[in-house]
Amino acid sequence: MQEIERKFLLTSDAFKKEAQTAIRITQGYLSTDPERTVRVRIKGDKGFLTIKGISNDSGTTRIEVEEEIAFAKAETLLKLCLPGIIDKTRYEVVMGKHTWEIDEFYGDNAGLLLAEIELTHENEAFLKSSWIGEEVTGQKQYYNSYISEHPFKNWK
Repeated sequence: MQEIERKFLLTSDAFKKEAQTAIRITQGYLSTDPERTVRVRIKGDKGFLTIKGISNDSGTTRIEVEEEIAFAKAETLLKLCLPGIIDKTRYEVVMGKHTWEIDEFYGDNAGLLLAEIELTHENEAFLKSSWIGEEVTGQKQYYNSYISEHPFKNWK
């Protein structure tokens, strides 16, 4: 399955007033090799194992395979992950026919706010709110796998 998404920084936390859902996510990486990133995630009370391939030149498209796994298995796999477990809340905001997923990071990544939108094709039109800022699609430092190894607090 192909994932086509664009990623943006946010200008404020005004999205929280528009969010329909908010769920806590803990995730870690068994592999951060860009050609085959392997992620373990606990999202609320569910576990997931995700494998993502390398992005295309524009950074918008890559192969993604995700399977729901038992919560207990996800907890066990998180213990095997590389250092740099990510803790965040994911908010969802529906705009038109799309759902924006906004991540508010905690811990060593506190202060970072990222918004993603999944599309059916790379040039698909979509609505943007005033709190959507600079596009960072394809910029590797905004990939969660990079953030897990290079925390936002160390950026500057």
